[in-house]
Amino acid sequence: MIENLLLLWLAALPLMGSPGPATISLAASGSAFGIRPSLGYLGGIITGTIAVLLLVATGIATALLAHPIAGQVLTAIAAIYILYLAWKIATAPIRPASKPAHQTQASPKAKAPDFRGGVMLAIANPKAFAAIGAVYAAHAIAPYSAWLDNTLKIAALALVIVLVNSLWLVFGAGFARLLSDPRFGRIINILFAALLIASLAMALLSLS
Repeated sequence: MIENLLLLWLAALPLMGSPGPATISLAASGSAFGIRPSLGYLGGIITGTIAVLLLVATGIATALLAHPIAGQVLTAIAAIYILYLAWKIATAPIRPASKPAHQTQASPKAKAPDFRGGVMLAIANPKAFAAIGAVYAAHAIAPYSAWLDNTLKIAALALVIVLVNSLWLVFGAGFARLLSDPRFGRIINILFAALLIASLAMALLSLS
């Protein structure tokens, strides 16, 4: 059982932790707004991705994505929100490097994405369905018991979801501490916004 669990994690970490709309958006939010203002968004991403995991585990995801209209609606929602988020990050005010994120006074227009936005993006994220579905279907931890196997896989993959998304937020926030030049900070924000749009394009291409 332990060996099967380790094999599951070895497969899940690079696949679920690779750059995608959710992970790139967390890094971008961390860079533009800091860790503390982005915690609500992180919570939303984690909650929404675990919801996707449960949909995959119960088989609902397969039925949902098999319906062409449902799949198109999810893709459209994700695309619209990601484009909005990219614009928000690219235009975010540059925080002074000398001030911690929690001491920075941000205007209402400079607020980090919130919990609801994180949930919406995670549930509509095509990469989440593909990555979680691939790992979940290809591995078994306790093949002698279906309910135990499903329970252990859900718990193991939920841990991966929390870990990889938290690390991407911390990774992005690390850039903010290096941004002493406002012009360089603006370039970093625009770069993250471009990467976010690129991750959307790659996710859409993988579905075609």
